[in-house]
Amino acid sequence: MKIIKKTLIGVAMVIAVAILAFAGLIIYALASDYKPVEKEVIAQSNNPSILKDSLDITLLTWNIGYAGLDKGMDFFYDGGTRVITPEENCRENITKIGNFLKANDTIDFIFLQEVDRKSKRSYRIDEYEGISEKLKGYNPSFAKNYDVFFVPSPLSSPMGKVVSGIATYSKYTPESSTRYSLPGDFGFPTQLFYLDRCFMVNRYKLTGGKELVLVNTHNEAFDEGDIRKAQMEKLREFVLNEYNSGNYVITGGDWNQYPPDFKPAFPGNKEFTGQIGNFYLSGIEPDYFPGEWKWIYDPATPSFRTLVAAYDPAITPTSVCDFFLISPNIENVSVKCHHLGFENSDHNPVIIEVKIK
Repeated sequence: MKIIKKTLIGVAMVIAVAILAFAGLIIYALASDYKPVEKEVIAQSNNPSILKDSLDITLLTWNIGYAGLDKGMDFFYDGGTRVITPEENCRENITKIGNFLKANDTIDFIFLQEVDRKSKRSYRIDEYEGISEKLKGYNPSFAKNYDVFFVPSPLSSPMGKVVSGIATYSKYTPESSTRYSLPGDFGFPTQLFYLDRCFMVNRYKLTGGKELVLVNTHNEAFDEGDIRKAQMEKLREFVLNEYNSGNYVITGGDWNQYPPDFKPAFPGNKEFTGQIGNFYLSGIEPDYFPGEWKWIYDPATPSFRTLVAAYDPAITPTSVCDFFLISPNIENVSVKCHHLGFENSDHNPVIIEVKIK
């Protein structure tokens, strides 16, 4: 009887400690919760560049997967089992990502997503500063969209501290760089440990008095529809207002949706739409923007792969969710998604050339 009593007391103590630990985690998460404002000016210049009204420019967008989602990785939240790639892989990934960007440093504007600053999952490497060192001729700007002191999932191997965001590198000096919060709340307590998504806007003066407005975005991936719709509505309202003011608008990034009327032409690839793990992929409605707006993507090359297993070109489902939207006063010249075999990221970089009319 005494043994049973001692066992029950021991079990009760373990449960009590677990409850107290969980309560402490929630209390600290509430106290340290990152609550970004709706609009935050990140940088402003007293001597911005002035661009010509008629100009050819090149842009690149790339979700670098925090240098942790290389070809050998799967990911627990996307239907896989693993959490973090080995440190030597992470360091090799960020080196090769930086080398690719440096080799293409004639590009005027570079949009990056999932750039870590101080995260356990990327061994606390400041990827933003590292890439900035390689791109010496660029003006860098960074907008935070993930700042959690401790992500407790998965319970078997928690992801831990995450500080991450989106980055824009520019050959020109912008008038301003501004972070705009995107709507999205997964409720209590999930939101305490989740991203606070955003888009970042860089503005550039043109000789005629108008502005070139560049929008770097990373939209929701783990939602069945309502949050994505709200985020798209905010983006739509913003870019249409800019265009109606006479400005030239380019939006690019990881939309976590495929573009309207998307018809892939991937040779030997299995196309993915639908759901894998917690990740959903659906398409943007064809009439979501007026017809004269143009969605620019490469239908012949997948821009991302699924993470349910390590990459196998024969069987891994792939699709396109990295692309650009340009306003009617901008002309598309070319687009190419560079298939890097998903060696260092679960996404491929997309490069476009456009002309300001």
